[in-house]
Parts: sequence; C-alpha cells; structure tokens
Amino acid sequence: MESGKIVQRGAEAVLLLKKHEGQKVLVKDRIRKGYRIPELDKRVRSQRTKREAKLLGMARRVGVNTPRILDLKESSIVMEWVKGKRVKDCLNEMPKKERLGAYRLMGETIGRLHEGGVIHGDLTTSNMIIKDRELFLIDFGLGKNSKKIEDQAVDLYVLYEAVRSTHFVWLEEAWTNVLKAYKQKYSNAQQVLERVKKIEVRRRYKS
Repeated sequence: MESGKIVQRGAEAVLLLKKHEGQKVLVKDRIRKGYRIPELDKRVRSQRTKREAKLLGMARRVGVNTPRILDLKESSIVMEWVKGKRVKDCLNEMPKKERLGAYRLMGETIGRLHEGGVIHGDLTTSNMIIKDRELFLIDFGLGKNSKKIEDQAVDLYVLYEAVRSTHFVWLEEAWTNVLKAYKQKYSNAQQVLERVKKIEVRRRYKS
C-alpha cells in the first residue's frame, strides 16, 4: 500500500487517503501516545480499533450504511473511501425538498442503529456523508454496544446540540423531521425522546 495523503488529523487518530489494490481507500490509524507505557498504549489502540471495526460491522448488519472494512491491522482500519458530501458542509445550502430528504435519512439511520443496540457516540453532521441519495455514518471511535435508554438519549442529544450549533436556522424543521423518521424505525423511540427531555432539563440546570 502506498503512502497516503492526510485527510484529517485528530487527537486519537489520523485519516489517510491511500491506494490499495488499485482502489482509493481510507485508513484510520490510531496515534501512539507518548504519555502511556508502550505496552499499555499498544493494547489500548488495538482494543479501540477492534471495537470500532466491530461496531461498523454491527451497524451494517442492521441496515445502516457505513464504510466497508477491507483490512484490519493492529491499530488501523483500512476501509472503503465513501466519496460524498458531509451533511455539515451541504445541509444549509440545500433546497427544502433535499433538506427534508436528508432529515428522513438521518432519523431512519439512527433509528435502525438504536434498534440494533449500537451507540454512535458522536452523532454530528460532520460524521454523516450523503452519497447517491444515501446516508453513510462514519467514525464510530466513541461508539459502543448498548440498548440502554440513557445511552440512546445522549446519542440523540449530541445530534440536537450539533444541529443547533451548525444549522441553527433549520433547527426546528430538522429536529421535527429527524424525530418523525426515528420513531418509524425504532420501537422504543418514545422512551428515548422522554429521556432526551430530561437530559435537556439537567443540562440547563447545570448551566
């Protein structure tokens, strides 16, 4: 595999665009941490890489579009390069009909994810890609396997905060339509939404 172009560098990992067996791939390589004992660092990076790969697979099995894993190494994942547009970058400029379609895809995707017991952990429009009228979820680095109502509610609340921060002008329209689609795909949606309201009250009280 050839050396690649850095697409993004975060605190935990670097994303590289490379060529692998004649096709473009995205490699997520977890960064060594000098403050950790080398043996511990190696184990932590390996465990987190395996967990993320497992969650990507689980999400696909319950009908959620995610990048296909092509190879798994000790601390890196070689995956399909999903060439589309991040929702963060295009939602504000979409015509209303396209926006409504995007909200529906978002709500259905999250509903399927929660029905399957997967928590994304960082549900922002930066981690959603639209390609050929389909929505792909990326970056499950903070995710976990859970069917707890509290975990699902926090997942949704993170999205609410992200939309409020980045797409405030469409907040009411977005949230109403995302939740409408979410309810259609998740049997326990009402319990989750009731918990979201409680989380919002807690956050307001703390602030």
